[in-house]
Amino acid sequence: MEIRTMTDEQRKAIALEYFKRMDRGESVLDLFDEQAEVYFPKWGVAIGKARIEQLFGELTQLFDQISHDYTYPNVIQQGDRLAVESTTHGRTREGVEWRAGVTHAGRWCDVFEIRDFKIQRLYIYLDPDYAGADTKRYPWLPQ
Repeated sequence: MEIRTMTDEQRKAIALEYFKRMDRGESVLDLFDEQAEVYFPKWGVAIGKARIEQLFGELTQLFDQISHDYTYPNVIQQGDRLAVESTTHGRTREGVEWRAGVTHAGRWCDVFEIRDFKIQRLYIYLDPDYAGADTKRYPWLPQ
């Protein structure tokens, strides 16, 4: 097994390519290692490309359109780890639009581990209630 050295810029480029492909509705699977793991809130952890494909297949059913702001993300890098924080906007399949700073949804932080030019681990942290329908449990939100 050959291990190839990567620069911080190469790792960042792979992470940004992931967001660009997601926004274009293209497959991201070839960016992942065969044994990669991905976490998404209220879905859990997917290990391996088959489960990652299932996770993303189910997630994309939620949206008509999604757009990540990857032009000016906050990126923190240490070794093979990157934390990328930014915003999204889009529309759910039900036609509900969201935009960070306007609605409750849209702020996120993804933590990547990228080695040997493949995503080894991706943990996605966000509120998956894009439509803002889960308000009754939070007294500070308008009913």
